[in-house]
Amino acid sequence: MSFGVKSEERVEGQAEKRIVKAITTETLVSLAVLAAVFAIFAWQMGIAYMFKTMMGTAHDLILNTVFFLMGVIIIAGAFTSLISEFGIVSIANRLVSPLMKPLFGLPGAASVGVVATYLSDNPAIMPLAADKGFLKYFRQWQVATLVNLGTVFGMGLIVTTFMLAQSSNTGPLGKAVLLGNVGAILGGVVSVRLMGYFGRRKYGKDAGVISEEQEGYDLLRYREVRKGNVVQRALEALLDGGVHGVKTGLDIMPGIIIICTIVMMLAFGPNEGVYTGGAYEGIAFFPWIGAKLSFIIEPLFGFSNPEAIAFPVTSLGSVGAALAIVPEFLESGIVGAKEICVFTAIGICNAGFLSTHVGMMDGIKERGLTNVAIATHFIGGLCAGVFGHALFILFG
Repeated sequence: MSFGVKSEERVEGQAEKRIVKAITTETLVSLAVLAAVFAIFAWQMGIAYMFKTMMGTAHDLILNTVFFLMGVIIIAGAFTSLISEFGIVSIANRLVSPLMKPLFGLPGAASVGVVATYLSDNPAIMPLAADKGFLKYFRQWQVATLVNLGTVFGMGLIVTTFMLAQSSNTGPLGKAVLLGNVGAILGGVVSVRLMGYFGRRKYGKDAGVISEEQEGYDLLRYREVRKGNVVQRALEALLDGGVHGVKTGLDIMPGIIIICTIVMMLAFGPNEGVYTGGAYEGIAFFPWIGAKLSFIIEPLFGFSNPEAIAFPVTSLGSVGAALAIVPEFLESGIVGAKEICVFTAIGICNAGFLSTHVGMMDGIKERGLTNVAIATHFIGGLCAGVFGHALFILFG
C-alpha cells in the first residue's frame, strides 16, 4: 500500500487537476535558470540597482502605461458599444467585407477594431471580444486572431505622424511613410492569416461564437437593442462599454507589468553609461543580439548601418521608445528615407507587442494560444520590414 503520488496521476474527484511530485527534474532546471538570469542582471547592474530598477519600471508602467491603456480601452469600449447599439457596425460589415475577407479572412465588422487601434493602441481591439454586437459576425477561430489584428494597426497614427514630422537630408519622407504603412498591412496579413490557421486547428472552421439558437433570430439581418428612448439607449451603451473597458484593463494589467518590465530591462542599458537604479535601465541584451544577427537582418531590411537594428529590436517591447531614437539617427545620417519606410512598417506592425500580447490573449480567454500568437506576429513583423524594403525599392 502506497501513500505517495506517482510522477503524474489524477486525484479522485479532482479529474481536472494534474498532480506531480513536489520536486522533479524541472524544479531543479527552473531553479538553475532563474539563478543564472538573476546572476547576469546582478553582475551587470548590481543587486541593489537591479531590484530598484525592476520596482521602478513596474511602478512607472502602472502609472504611465497601464492607466493610459485603460483609458484608451474604456473610450474604445464605449465607442464600440455605441455604434453596435445603433447598427453602425452592420454598415461596416457590409461595406468593408469585400476588403477584410480577402486580406485577413475576417468579417467586415473587424474594420471597427482596425480603425480604433490605428487611432490609439493595440488593446483598443479588446472590447470587440466582449460585445455581442460584434461577436455575432465572427467564428470562434476568428476571435483568436483579434489580438494579432489589433497589434497590426496599433499605434499606427502615432507612428505615422511622428515619422512625417521628421526631416531628412534625402528629402520629404511622405512617400516613405506611406509605403511603410502598406508594408505594415501586408505584414499584418501574414500574421493574421497564420494565426487563423492555428485558430481553425483548435476550433474548426464553422464553430460560431453566438448562435441563432442562443439569440433566437437571424444575426446578420437583425440586431438586439436596449429598451428606452434614443438618449437612454445611447447613455446605457456608453456606460456598458466603459464597464467592459475597465474589466479588460484590469485583465491585461498583470501581463503588461510583468512582461514589459522584463522586456525593458533586456532592451535598454544604463543611463549615460552609469547605473542609477532608475526605471527602464537594463543590460541591453536585445541590441547586442541584434548586432550579432546583423548579417541576416541588414540584407532583409536594407539597412545601410548596423546601428539601425536598434529600432526593430526595441519596437518589439515599446514602439514609443523605438521612435525616440529616430531623430538622432536621422541627424547623424545613420538612416535615410529607405530606413524610415522600413521603420514605419515594422513600428506599426510590431507596436511593442511583446509588452501587450500576453495580457491581451488572456483578456480574450485564449491563454492557450499565446505562444502561437507571439510567434506568428513576430513573423508578421519581420515580413512587414521586408515588404517595406521591397516597396521602397520598387516605388521609392
